[in-house]
Amino acid sequence: MQKHGIDFHSAQSLWSDPELIEIPAKTEGEALLKRVNVDFPEWMLDSLDEEAARIGVTRQSIIKVWLAERLEQVQRNV
Repeated sequence: MQKHGIDFHSAQSLWSDPELIEIPAKTEGEALLKRVNVDFPEWMLDSLDEEAARIGVTRQSIIKVWLAERLEQVQRNV
C-alpha cells in the first residue's frame, strides 16, 4: 500500500542506506521565529507589493530584507 507515494519496503531500505544524509529539523543556535502583526497604510502596502512584484519576491520577503538591511545599517552606526 502506498499512502505517501512510497511502499513500506522502499521506505525501509531508505533507513538502512548509508549514502543518505541525515539533516536535523532544527540546527543548534538557529534563530527562533516569532509571528507579529503589523498594520500598514494602504499606500505603503501598494508600494511594497509593486516593489516585491518587480523583483519577483513576496511581500513578506521584501519586508524582511528591508528590515534586516536597516537594522544592519543602524548597528554599524552605533
